[in-house]
Amino acid sequence: MKPLIITLFCLVAVFTSIAQESPKAGVNVQGLKIAYITRELNLTTDEAQRFWPLYFGYFDDLKKAKNESKDDVIAFDEKALVIKKRYFADFKKALGSDERANKVFLADRNFGAIIKKEIQNRQKLRNGVSPR
Repeated sequence: MKPLIITLFCLVAVFTSIAQESPKAGVNVQGLKIAYITRELNLTTDEAQRFWPLYFGYFDDLKKAKNESKDDVIAFDEKALVIKKRYFADFKKALGSDERANKVFLADRNFGAIIKKEIQNRQKLRNGVSPR
């Protein structure tokens, strides 16, 4: 638990320093995501070489499905589920187990939650409210 807290603290510190240094902080979010997922999955160099092209394909397919289903949440959810099932098998091949393949989706979701919380905290700071 303690390493997780330290990791999250470091991510927040990195977000803060990037935002202060560069007006294009959003450009660095992908790098932070890659680092976060790499660490969460404990990827070896060989695994990373197999995994990242798959992950970027997965992410692109999700983006395409979202664009195709902008106004239809149910249609997007259905497409997203089909995409996740298809890539689960590929992730399992690259990572060696069901558990690690599932962890891809969990790490992706957790990173999104971290980003969302950071954005909310920054909005609160701009509005003069102390973040929790």
